[in-house]
Amino acid sequence: MFGFRIVEQLQKIDQDIKREQLKYHSKRVLVSKEFTFDSAHHLHAYEGKCKNLHGHTYKVIFGLSGFVDERGLMIDFGDIKEIWKSKIEIYLDHKYLNETLPPMNTTAENMVVWIYEKMAGALLERQDLYDGARVEFVRLYETPTSYAEARREWMELE
Repeated sequence: MFGFRIVEQLQKIDQDIKREQLKYHSKRVLVSKEFTFDSAHHLHAYEGKCKNLHGHTYKVIFGLSGFVDERGLMIDFGDIKEIWKSKIEIYLDHKYLNETLPPMNTTAENMVVWIYEKMAGALLERQDLYDGARVEFVRLYETPTSYAEARREWMELE
């Protein structure tokens, strides 16, 4: 019953499944995508190793929510990647962050808010494409065990 079998015929739209069946529900859902980038920075007003120029392989995780379209998609993962590549990564990957980011101390705490704002702005520019799309959280790992996070409820209230 649950063994392997080869599908004999793929379903065809408008023949085996109707278009109105593609959208299963009207609930808000969250999708997540992660990326990595490498950059160098140093911290100001800090006594410790990080006051010197050094680098990290960062990992950023986006949690985006919204309502599905008529196909059952909230946002295409490829669209998230395109936003990341064209609007955010260009300032981060293989860059000296103290030069490419707005004036700030390039801590994970400051950077995660900047990344959140960039993604939120990009979704706002495309609000006609994605129903109710918003950033729920951004998590920025500076090391495999250390991260900073920005959440929508904090960003909107404070």
